Amino acid sequence: MSTSPQRPEPSRRFSVAPMMDWTDRHCRYFLRQFSSQALLYTEMVTTGALLHNDAARFLRYDECEHPLALQLGGSNPADLAACARMAEEHGYDEVNLNVGCPSDRVQNNMIGACLMGHPQLVADCVKAMQDQVQIPVTVKHRIGINGRDSYAELCDFVGTVPRRPVAQGEPRGTAAALRGSRAAQAGLPGAGDRPQRRHQDP
Repeated sequence: MSTSPQRPEPSRRFSVAPMMDWTDRHCRYFLRQFSSQALLYTEMVTTGALLHNDAARFLRYDECEHPLALQLGGSNPADLAACARMAEEHGYDEVNLNVGCPSDRVQNNMIGACLMGHPQLVADCVKAMQDQVQIPVTVKHRIGINGRDSYAELCDFVGTVPRRPVAQGEPRGTAAALRGSRAAQAGLPGAGDRPQRRHQDP
């Protein structure tokens, strides 16, 4: 567990996305050698893994990895709040909710991209986490799923999720969403499309 003083909110100008089977603590240590400023993300860790297994193993990292965000997978507000508190207690700089993974396996457990079809539940999850921690709570999401893939629906989703005021100089409400080849595996739109920036608040 980290005993470092609270750090300033990390810059999101450049970050290394959470990648299953890749961004473990060894990979992140290696990636940190290329940049001292990039925001690094863990692999997605489910709430069940933290609450019912060896949490210390999943939360372990080297101090050089900062700034570092923990990505959580789950949809139970109380469980996510408890795990967000663990992230803060262990010294993470940010906690992120996965609303983007298209895998059938995780969606069967109400994790990942399927949550875009339940914006109020996502809002409840984010609010529960925000109420428990002082570190930033962020959401990774797609630009849409089947049946909810219009620009208006994307804006509705983003607008439903509660936001904290940001520090002066930080980008406000900027969301860069990617559509990739894996989208088709879960019935998501945009298979094979190149990454696009579809929404950015002033």
